[in-house]
Amino acid sequence: MTVNVDELELDKFSQLAHKWWDKNSEFKPLHEINPLRLDYIDGFAGLAGKRVLDVGCGGGILAESMAVRGAEVTGVDLAKKSLKVAQLHSLESGVAVDYRCIAVEQLAEEAPASFDIVTCMEMLEHVPDPQSVVQSCSRLVKPGGWVFFSTLNRNAKSYLLAIIGAEYVLGMLTRGTHEYARFLKPSELGRMAREAALDVKDVRGMTYNPLTRIYALGRDTDVNYMIATQRTP
Repeated sequence: MTVNVDELELDKFSQLAHKWWDKNSEFKPLHEINPLRLDYIDGFAGLAGKRVLDVGCGGGILAESMAVRGAEVTGVDLAKKSLKVAQLHSLESGVAVDYRCIAVEQLAEEAPASFDIVTCMEMLEHVPDPQSVVQSCSRLVKPGGWVFFSTLNRNAKSYLLAIIGAEYVLGMLTRGTHEYARFLKPSELGRMAREAALDVKDVRGMTYNPLTRIYALGRDTDVNYMIATQRTP
C-alpha cells in the first residue's frame, strides 16, 4: 500500500514536536481553538462513553481533551516525534489515550467500522490525497457514526489571512506551515464526503479577531471551517 504522506510535511511538524504543549509557541492557535472544536464535536455526537479516533492527532491536544470528556480515544499520526510527545504528555497528565503510528488507510483495512466518532482536524491540507483520508475515515466509523473534519478554504481572503497574515505579518505560525494550493473549498470537501457515504450535517466557520485575540464559531467559512458528517446506515 502506498502511504498517503508528504515527507516534507512530516519533517516540518517533527522539527516543532517539542513545542506541542507550549501554549505560547507556534501551536498556540491550536490550544486556543481547541475548546471550540471540542464543544462542536461533543454537541453533535456526545463524547462520553464513545469510542473515538483522532486522525492526524499530532501532540494530542484534541485527543486528550476528548478523553477528559469521557471518550475512549485512539490517536493516529505518522509523525513519530509528535506521537512521542503525545505519549509522554499522556503519562504526565494521567489522561489515557492509545497512540499509534499508522496510516489511516492501513487502519481502515485493519479495523473497519470500529469507532463511534472520527475526527480529522487540520490534516487534509497537509496530505497529497485528501480524498483517500476522507474515504478511510468513513470506513472506520460505524454506520450512523459521526466524522468531523476541519481545514482551510481556498480563496483570496484565506490566502491573505491564513498565509500572509498568520505566517508573515502576525507570526502566529511558522512560515511555510501551509501550502495554498492544498486548501479545500467547502464544496470540494462536501463532495468528497458524499462520495464516501458521509452526509454533511453542518458546516461551521471559525474566525479570529486580531484585536481581541478571540476565536469564534459562526457562519463565515471564508478561511477556517469545520464540517460535521454522519455515516449513512
